[in-house]
Amino acid sequence: MNKKISQENILEYEFLCELTSTLEKPIKVGETPFGDREIYPVSGGTFEGPKLKGKVLANGGDWMLHLNAATSKLDVRATMETEDGEIIYSYYEGFIHKNDDGSYYFRTNPIFQTGSKKYAWLNHTITVGVGKLIKGGVSYKIYAIK
Repeated sequence: MNKKISQENILEYEFLCELTSTLEKPIKVGETPFGDREIYPVSGGTFEGPKLKGKVLANGGDWMLHLNAATSKLDVRATMETEDGEIIYSYYEGFIHKNDDGSYYFRTNPIFQTGSKKYAWLNHTITVGVGKLIKGGVSYKIYAIK
């Protein structure tokens, strides 16, 4: 039996873009049965990579849930506008975990949706974001899984 293998079991990735979002002062919901909830409205930002460039629109947010003193679960929605006027919606979950040594693990899994023919390839692309906290917001390097 001779099978042709179309894809090996190897994880490959490529840099998609760097996305920076500015965040407003959080809205504190408080302690809920699920954890301590805060909402961080997105007030803008930018993204740029080899195939994408534009701005983050001021209509999204992060509905963050603090699970405990070290770990927070992200629940983010954002709308992006490319420099050529196309609209891309993104949503993702992820975690920020503060390690004992002061470093942190900050990972997300952005999913994109768009009606744009030019950027339609995003509709079926799995991505992983590696985040960092910056003054006034967050920044992610987002990688497309091939």
